[in-house]
Amino acid sequence: MSNLYKTNHQSQPPVFDVNNIFQDSFNFNNAAFQLFNYQFNNNKVYRDWCNAIGNTPDNVNSLPEIAFLPISFFKTHNITTGSFEPSVVFTSSGTTQSSTSRHLVKDTALYEKSFVTAFERVYGSTSNYCIIGLLPAYLERAGSSLVYMVNKMIGLSGHSSSGFYLNQLEELAGLLQQLEAQGQPTLLIGVTFALLDFAESHKLQLNHTIIMETGGMKGRRREQTRQEVHEILGNSFGVSTIHSEYGMTELLSQAYSRGAGRFVCPPWMKVLVRDEEDPLTVKNTGTGILNIIDLANADSCAFIATDDVGIVHEDGSFEVWGRMDNSDIRGCSLLVV
Repeated sequence: MSNLYKTNHQSQPPVFDVNNIFQDSFNFNNAAFQLFNYQFNNNKVYRDWCNAIGNTPDNVNSLPEIAFLPISFFKTHNITTGSFEPSVVFTSSGTTQSSTSRHLVKDTALYEKSFVTAFERVYGSTSNYCIIGLLPAYLERAGSSLVYMVNKMIGLSGHSSSGFYLNQLEELAGLLQQLEAQGQPTLLIGVTFALLDFAESHKLQLNHTIIMETGGMKGRRREQTRQEVHEILGNSFGVSTIHSEYGMTELLSQAYSRGAGRFVCPPWMKVLVRDEEDPLTVKNTGTGILNIIDLANADSCAFIATDDVGIVHEDGSFEVWGRMDNSDIRGCSLLVV
């Protein structure tokens, strides 16, 4: 594999065809090396980082050896592969003490392809669901990749009751009861603090509804463990399992958990783990700080060193335990365990 990769590196690499990652026959390792090669040659910020730490296409032979760009660079640089006018710029919510991340997206159709395909691999067609977004804080600002995703899924669902809810909790409770009476499969996707607010004010028995939290307290409530949050939501909504979505401003792909906070990536995304004391030591499995390969990030950077702490299991699934000490608190940060 490495010999083929290095042979290809001898000449200017062709444009990386990102659409191939959605084909069943694509090889992740080969695609990752091709994209590493392409981004090294066409992304100056990333190339400078690779050179600074000494991990370049000439001496990388395995996925853990690839250079992972610190996620904080999205706050200080425009991270682009090639030159283009972005069709949208996604931004993190940030805090008053920190700058926000900016993800310049060349083609929103690619983002849509990624999140729709990833969701439907796990849950089936979006057209099967009434999709309800409980994302109040994110609706109040522009540039949220989460709002963009849920809004698109609401449109694809085609259900007349699909939509966003701000603070209309009484109306939401009534709608969910109507959908339950109809036996309508429903997805209620929301930020954690909003779901907890709803759970505290309404007790429902939901047999046909998936409750999916996306993380995020935004300083609205005290931090709670994922287990505590899921127990509260499960008791209030009469469900045995709380689902979760893992995504961030800097990615174009998401991982999903169907319970217990254990996430599974789509085929074009992979999570590795780096050592907290030696960030250049990266492994395929184990505990530490999470590094992500998102091949959908062909036009920005596909290789990102996050601030999330967790574990990567032997089967490639992973858990997020919290965020590194001293890292910025962001709206999409996941719950501390």
